Parts: sequence; structure tokens; C-alpha cells
Amino acid sequence: MTDNDFTFVDARELDTAAAYRMVIGCVVPRPIAWVTTVDGRGCVNAAPFSSYNYVATTPPMLAINIASREGTEKDTARNIRETGEFVVNVATEASMEAMHACGENYAPGVSEAEALGIALLPSRLVKPPRIAVSPVQMECRIDQIITLGKGVNTLFIGEIIAFHLSPDIYDGKRVDSAKMRPVSRLGGPFYAGLGEIFHRPMLQRPPGGEGWVAPAAGVAVNTKNTS
Repeated sequence: MTDNDFTFVDARELDTAAAYRMVIGCVVPRPIAWVTTVDGRGCVNAAPFSSYNYVATTPPMLAINIASREGTEKDTARNIRETGEFVVNVATEASMEAMHACGENYAPGVSEAEALGIALLPSRLVKPPRIAVSPVQMECRIDQIITLGKGVNTLFIGEIIAFHLSPDIYDGKRVDSAKMRPVSRLGGPFYAGLGEIFHRPMLQRPPGGEGWVAPAAGVAVNTKNTS
């Protein structure tokens, strides 16, 4: 293809709605953070966010971008800001409908978990509970809160202080992503499963060397930069 075969879109001229449609259509698939928090009265909020990923391993940290809704801070953002704690639960094919339903715009002070009959489990180190049906639950404490761009989006960076892992997907050393059957977000109203999985040898040595096989003699490999 040549340059003339592409449609040029000047992102600087896009309004918020157009930029949102463009980004969520291009950045796919996106993992989903099904976040539980509590407010000052102890009301449990559960909400999904797909602008999310891990950002550090020492210590383990993840980040969630939460946009305001019509200029008003969402319950999850407000609860994290006020309490400094949250739990990220992994959404799977088995829990997709419940996770999706939590995206409804419930009134402040209404617990999605209670309204939808979602079973919860107490956490060990933080106040927000865990979602029982999720095979992976990560207790987090806030590390940084960063306002992005024009102030519509806020990035919440949390340290993972505890993992809770189902024995169905964890053997004591590795998490089996295929058995977990996580769901991801695409553009618009679409979700996706893992689909076909492709295997390729790791070309850079990760921390601890997990999954890495030394190259044949005479083949140069970068052992300093990891991914």
C-alpha cells in the first residue's frame, strides 16, 4: 500500500466523542478491569473499565483511566480518591453478562453488586470486597492519581498488594490464561474472547526468565531490555 491508500484523520481536530470512537476502535482488544470500591458509607460499587493495563512489575502495578461523565466524577473514581483502595477482578466469558450489566448508569449510592445479585468475598488487606465469580482478584492501593489532557480523564495507578487466584487457572507458579477465558473490549458494543492463540518463542529474556529459551549458539539476543 502507498500513502494515498490511507485515510488521513487529523486527531487535533476531533471532538471528545469522535476521538473516543477512534481510539476504542483502533486500540483493540483491551483487557477489562471489573473494579470494586466502597464509599464512605460502605456501599459497594462495581464497574467495568477497558482503558486499563499493567504498568510495572516491581512492585506489581496497574493503571485504570476513568473519564468523567458529563463533567461529574464517576463513583469508582470518587471512591478510589477518597479511600485509596480498590480491587480489580478479571471478567471472563462466564461472568460477561454480569460485568456488562454493571456498566449501567446507576444512581450514586446504589450498589451494582446488590442490585444485580453479584456474590462478593471479603478482601484480606483492603476494604473493597472481591467478586466471587472472578478467577483472578487483585487487591490494590493507590500510588498515583494523574489528571490527563484537558481534565476529562484521570489515570489511577495502583500497587497490587495481593492476588487471589482460583486453582482452576493457577498451578502455584503460572496463570493459565487460556483456561481463564477472559473477555476483552472492542469498539462499540462488541466484546471478544481469546480466539486462536499463536505461539512464538520469546526473543528477549523477561524477569526471572519465565518462558524464555536460550538461543542457539552464535545467535545474538538482547538480554538487557525485557518485555
